[in-house]
Amino acid sequence: MSSARLNQAQANAVAELMRIAPVVDRLGTLFTKAGHQLFLVGGSVRDALLGRLGHDLDFTTSARPDEIEALLRKVSRALWTIGKEYGTVGCKVVERGVTWVIEVTTFRSDAYSGDTRKPAVAFGDTVEGDLVRRDFAVNALAVSLPDKQFVDPYGGLDDLARGVLRTPSRPEISFGDDPLRMMRAARFAAQLMFTPAQEVVAAMTAMADRISIVSAERVRDELTKILLSDHPRVGLDLLVSTGLADRVLPELPALRLERDEHHRHKDVYEHSLTVLEQAIDLEVRLPERPDLILRLAALLHDVGKPATRRFEPGGKVSFHHHDVVGAKLVKARLTELRFSHDEVKAVTDLVALHLRFHGYLNGLEGAGQWTDSAVRRYVRDAGNQLARLHILTRADCTTRNQAKAAKLRAAYDDLEGRIEVLAAQEELDSIRPDLDGRQIMAILGIPPGPTVGKAYAFLLERRMEEGPLGEDRARDELLAWWAVQQQ
Repeated sequence: MSSARLNQAQANAVAELMRIAPVVDRLGTLFTKAGHQLFLVGGSVRDALLGRLGHDLDFTTSARPDEIEALLRKVSRALWTIGKEYGTVGCKVVERGVTWVIEVTTFRSDAYSGDTRKPAVAFGDTVEGDLVRRDFAVNALAVSLPDKQFVDPYGGLDDLARGVLRTPSRPEISFGDDPLRMMRAARFAAQLMFTPAQEVVAAMTAMADRISIVSAERVRDELTKILLSDHPRVGLDLLVSTGLADRVLPELPALRLERDEHHRHKDVYEHSLTVLEQAIDLEVRLPERPDLILRLAALLHDVGKPATRRFEPGGKVSFHHHDVVGAKLVKARLTELRFSHDEVKAVTDLVALHLRFHGYLNGLEGAGQWTDSAVRRYVRDAGNQLARLHILTRADCTTRNQAKAAKLRAAYDDLEGRIEVLAAQEELDSIRPDLDGRQIMAILGIPPGPTVGKAYAFLLERRMEEGPLGEDRARDELLAWWAVQQQ
């Protein structure tokens, strides 16, 4: 154990407790006078020790849910009871101009039983009993209120100083009680850069199948937290090495393609993690970060490669149409994990588009020579994902050949420059024909139907090729097209 780290953690905790003293003292006194114990608990204590406590505070108490609600109504009108059946009542408390989000939970001793996807809720009688059911010892810490005495029955302070993740009880018991804790181990490894103890990793590996009883929504939430951490590679590697990823995101470990002796293609798994890290470095280009959609797309952009790998004559390896295949796989997996419709669509579109730049670069326009038409199509196809597509495409370059990397950067710089120039001249982000559906029907004298759609598509194609036509020229070209259709 590092005594210096322990001393620093304790100093952090003292400073944070002084900062939040007005609100915790008020609550502690309120509950104590009512005959109940109250403790600041779990992640709030851990974060205080790490010097990173925010305005969300978690408490545990001997009071039952109805008693918690009655006491909190004395300090707040902004109160919610959505988690009351699980023993949790929350509220907002304003103290000296600062708004605190408070959640108070009755001592718990619940656990999964059998193959159910929901834990059975059971209330406990002691803080020690509550802490032993926590996921890791670094989260099994409490501070009694209002006297502010540390409660650390399972060595959490020592683990915090060493940067280690252990479970309060045997990991097999802990993970049996709630299998999602195995994914939380990966999350805390990514968020805090803590190392899971050997017995924790062994239990995760042996019990990986147990994760199947956890709901897709809870799995999704943990995966999201791993991806949005500062070091997602650490957590993802742990999921893959323990076999958990095979159950929750099988497309990721499938990227570990066996390489032939001549190494005729990249290690796709390592490439994908590198692309993720490079995309994270480029997130400064986005208005908000961290960005879940970008990170999902960066991680999963090549998941179509295992199904499309072919060894070609001459020793080359191809992955034709892996963008199309990958988009289908991503859509299915993210839907199964209950990501929102908008998130699924955005990530799927980015995976489908991630090769578009290289297709244009090597196409009829010539190496690096982008026509106005190609630029318009690129922007229109990307739609509202253009900013993310810029980042994904740049991050997808992991070659060690500096000359090749420089050439790709220059080509993409040129593309972005062309987009800016055309955007100043045209409404690239909302490209549409010069005539709308009503105008088409009026000019051709036709009712609504498939023919209107065909005419619209024709005008859109002309718009993409030529830029804005103006209504008069668009009308002339529409009539010429119509004459041909009539013949």
